[in-house]
Amino acid sequence: MTRNSKFLSISSLLGFIFLYAPILSLIIYSFNKSKLVTVWGGWSVKWYVELFSNQQIIDAALVSLNVAFITATLSVILGVLAGYVLSRMGKFPGKLIVSGWISAPLIMPEVITGLSLLLLFVSLENLIGWPAGRGTTTIIIAHTTFCMAYVAVIVQSRLSQMDDSLEEAAMDLGAKPHSLFFLVTLPIISPAIISGWLLAFTMSLDDLVIASFVSGPGNSTLPMVIFSKIRLGVSPEVNALATIMILIVAIGVVAAMWQMRKKENTL
Repeated sequence: MTRNSKFLSISSLLGFIFLYAPILSLIIYSFNKSKLVTVWGGWSVKWYVELFSNQQIIDAALVSLNVAFITATLSVILGVLAGYVLSRMGKFPGKLIVSGWISAPLIMPEVITGLSLLLLFVSLENLIGWPAGRGTTTIIIAHTTFCMAYVAVIVQSRLSQMDDSLEEAAMDLGAKPHSLFFLVTLPIISPAIISGWLLAFTMSLDDLVIASFVSGPGNSTLPMVIFSKIRLGVSPEVNALATIMILIVAIGVVAAMWQMRKKENTL
C-alpha cells in the first residue's frame, strides 16, 4: 500500500467517524433507561413507549411527513419542467433571468426567504382573501419554492450529460414530442428525479426557519416541536424520535439506491 493510499484511507476513516459517531451515540442513548441523557442507566425501550404516547410529537410528525411528501412531489414536477426548459429549449429571450429566478432560492438566506414569503401571504390574504391564515398550505408553498430549485439543478445536470443521439434516433423513428419525453427522456433521467425527490423530501422534513415564519397555530412541524423542547432541555424522547427518523431516511436512501442501480442495469 502506497503512502498516498494510506493517507486517503485514514482520512476517509476519520471523516466517517466524525460524521457518524454522534449519530451512533444518539441511537445508543435512545435506549438509555435513565431520564438524564448524559448518564447511562442501562438498556430500555421506555422512551419509545412514551414517545408513541406523546400526542404532540405524533401530530407534528404527521404534519411534517404530509408536508414533505406533497412538497417533494410538487418540487419534482416543477423542477423537472424547469430543468428541461433550461437544458433543451436552447437560447430564448429571458433565459438568463429565468435561470436566475430558479437559482435564487439556492443562495438566499432562509430568514430572508421566510420573511418575504410571510409578507407575500399576508398581502395576498388582504387583497384576495387567500390564503386564509397560515397553515399546512402555506408551508407546502414555501417549501416547494426553494426545494424545486434543487430538483431543477439536479435534472438540468443529468440532461446536460445525456446522449442527445437517443432522442434524435427516437425522433427519426417518428416519436412525437410528448412520446419522446415520456418514453425516452423521462426513463433515462429517472435516477436524477428520484434523487431530487429524496433531497426535497429531506429538506422539507428538516426545515425549521422558513416553517417558523409561514406556519400557523396547530400546524407546527416536527423540527419546530423538537426545537421548542430542546430549549427547555433535551429529553430522551427526542433521541428516540431522532433514531426513528434516521431509520426512515436510511430505508428510503437504500430503496432509492437499489432502484437507481436496477434502472442503470436495464439501460
